[in-house]
Formats: sequence, structure tokens, C-alpha cells
Amino acid sequence: MNSEDNSSKSILGIGNALTDILAILPDDSILRQFNLPKGSMQHVDAEAGNKIWEAIKDMGIKYVAGGSAANTISAAAVFGMRAGFIGKVGKDDIGSLYKSDQKQDGIDSMLLRGKAPSGRAIVIITQPNYERTFATYLGSALELEPEELDPANFEGYDYLHLEGYLVQNQRLFRKAVEIGREKNMIISVDLASYNVVESNNAFLHDIVTNYVDIVFANEMEAKAFTGKKPVEAIEELSKMCDIAIVKVGERGSMVRSGDRLFKIAPCKANATDATGAGDLYAAGFLYSHSLGMPLDICGQVGSLISSKVVEIIGSKLDIPRWKQAKKEIRELMGISG
Repeated sequence: MNSEDNSSKSILGIGNALTDILAILPDDSILRQFNLPKGSMQHVDAEAGNKIWEAIKDMGIKYVAGGSAANTISAAAVFGMRAGFIGKVGKDDIGSLYKSDQKQDGIDSMLLRGKAPSGRAIVIITQPNYERTFATYLGSALELEPEELDPANFEGYDYLHLEGYLVQNQRLFRKAVEIGREKNMIISVDLASYNVVESNNAFLHDIVTNYVDIVFANEMEAKAFTGKKPVEAIEELSKMCDIAIVKVGERGSMVRSGDRLFKIAPCKANATDATGAGDLYAAGFLYSHSLGMPLDICGQVGSLISSKVVEIIGSKLDIPRWKQAKKEIRELMGISG
């Protein structure tokens, strides 16, 4: 469902092109079978990934184009931003499905084809609490190299959004932000995961200080990045970039720019699955920012849209929820119609 609003600015995302393979299972037996700690995110090789997939594929699984940056770009496209995405998939059915899924969302999908199979994130959601356990095989996503980033593909985009997971290839990450800076793009980064931050702290400090305009982090990522609790962490982050956002779960989020700090209340939701909540928060924030909205409104829009996605399984909102979200966001922004 593409928005009728084509007046807003454009956004380009770069990230790991991973197809989410969602399975809702009645118990933890599959987790025990494959030694997957409940609630964890494990990287697996192709062999282990295939074994898990074989074990669950007849249990009513759902395939959805995912990956952190891609989720953000997809939602931004539905909001009405012109959107593009750069990533790498394999020469296989999952790679073709990924591209067609992005095109359906209205994304200019610039996917390169790699030698390895397409990356996939097997998301095992176990009842009764709908806790998520990830078994991620990066596959071709890992093969994207800095030399393959064509500056011509960055032309005409106002925003560049990167996921922290890309620091698996620091040269690629640096090349992306260097091109973004050359093109005078507004560069945003989602820190992605506390262990990613811990493993690449010095590198990320350099990137954020020298290239990044907007940083998104959750409480754990902000602590890994600064060593501090949320209020002190966002103060430190805001000294390195123009706008810092720290999400604090059920307590909402904080947005800081210079000396201005905004505390954003959470929106009520019947939470089922947190997949994509942070990614859609970023989409709502960046969309609002592109329209010139005040920072507290940007945070409120991020909070609102993330509250919608936690009520469903997976990271893609259905059309009725999108319609309702857009109506509420227009009211929030004071836009009629």
C-alpha cells in the first residue's frame, strides 16, 4: 500500500538483505533440538540454517523481506517517501522473492547478486509469551563490498540510513558514509545491537562523530556505546551528532539535539511480537523529520508507528493498521485530510 503523498523527501537504505522466515511454535522443543537459547540471536552457517528450516518448513511458516534497514525503508516508502535500497542476495528463489517484495512496497530495489545463498533470519516465535529466537544465516548479504557501492546510486536521495549490523564490513560502512557526506545527504544510523556496538566501539565512535547526523539506539546499545545510563548516554551521544534518540522500552523514548531534550511517552499497545519495532520507529521519525516537523513530534510519530507493529507477528503492517496509523499521524501533525 503506497501513500498518496509524494511531496516528501527521499531516503536510501543500505543493509543486510535478509528474508525473515517466521514460525509460531507451540513450545520450545525446536529450540532445544538445535541448542538455540530462548530469546537469543544466533548466527548459523548454511548447513545449520538449512537443518532448522527443514524442521519447521511444514509448520505454517511465513516469508517476509526483512533486515533492519530494509524494514525502515519499506515503512518510509509506505509513508510516501521515495525510497531506495542497496543490498545483496543470492541467485535463488528467496533472493527473487526479496526483490519482488521490495518492489511491491514501492522501493527502488538495487539488489546485487552474490555467490552464496540469500541471507535469511529464521524467527522462531514460541508461545505462550511469543518470545522471539533468531537463527540468522547472512549468506550473500556478507558479500557486499565497498567497491560495489556506485556513487551514482546515491544521487537524488536526501537521506541515507544504515543499520549497525553492516559494521561486519567496516570498509563498506565507511565507504557508504563517505559517499553520503559527498552527496550532502542527512545520514542516520541505527546502532542495531549492543554486541555489535561492543565489538566495534572505537570504529562507531569515529563514524558517528565525523559522518552521522541522526543516531538511533536502545537502552542497551546506548550503554554499550557510552558506558552510561540513558539520560547521560543521550547527552553524550548528542555531542557527537545533531540528533540522538534513545529508546527505553515501555518507558518510551528520548530525543535530544544540543541542549534540548524531549521525553516521548510510549503509545499503548497489545504487544505480541517486538520484531521491527525499532526499525519502524526510525521510519516514523525520519519521515516526520523530512517534513520539517518539530523533534518531539518526530519522536511521537516514531512511537506511534512502532506501537502498531508490536501488535502483529513480523515487521510488516497490514493495510487497515497503516490506514489507522496514517490517520492518527495526520492528527498528531495537525494535517487535515
